[in-house]
Amino acid sequence: QVQLVESGGGLVQAGGSLRLSCAASGSIFKVNAMDWYRQAPGKQRELVATITRGGTTTYADPVKGRFTLSRVNAANTVYLQMNTLKPEDTAVYYCNADIAAYPTARYLEVWGQGTLVTVSP
Repeated sequence: QVQLVESGGGLVQAGGSLRLSCAASGSIFKVNAMDWYRQAPGKQRELVATITRGGTTTYADPVKGRFTLSRVNAANTVYLQMNTLKPEDTAVYYCNADIAAYPTARYLEVWGQGTLVTVSP
């Protein structure tokens, strides 16, 4: 069994920064793409950023230039550095990853439990 554990959410004032972490654990053979999604109250979940195993990143337009995604493959961990935060960034942030686990090495989509980010005006 594999799981994703997120950390780093909290309350911050507009213009501030937060760093989210997401670590995959369990009987892992390989972790492919890792993503962060977010869901604001009353809104649909949306993709924030993606990073491939090779380190190629893509960002949603609202966060380009403010958020930076990185990963450490040896630790099966991804980091989302969020700068110049705005009240509209307030949401529950979810980590998502494609993970191949032992013994089958078949890829599964795994979600974390979510971490709340609140940005005050």
